[in-house]
Amino acid sequence: MAINTESSTDRPGPLPRPEISTEPTAVTVAEQFQNQTLRPILKALNELVLAYYQHHLPKRKVPFARLTREDKLAHIERSVREDTRLRLILIGMVVGQFSTEEFATFVSEEAELTRRIANLLIQRLQSQVDALVG
Repeated sequence: MAINTESSTDRPGPLPRPEISTEPTAVTVAEQFQNQTLRPILKALNELVLAYYQHHLPKRKVPFARLTREDKLAHIERSVREDTRLRLILIGMVVGQFSTEEFATFVSEEAELTRRIANLLIQRLQSQVDALVG
């Protein structure tokens, strides 16, 4: 049995986050968190989110390549909203990038921020639907 001798400082940390310029119009904590935390994380995780969604399609036996563009967009939304396992894995990817302070904010607004993460994931996947091959 191998013993993990890797210390916590040797492990890679969260991905570096790109700067995203947004208008400073955020009124609520959830809006501010979305603009300052969620959007940069999702941008940094873009390739991983696309890769995981691509990996997910054959598991659900979805003939994605044969769907029309409109049906692909609808399938993306339906799958992220209704496939609990997919939704939780994608949201977990995002939450796994939070600092301790960000996690505390997330927990205080969990329902709203979970909804916002799902919406952002859907938008991101739909905007890159042509990159997905079923």
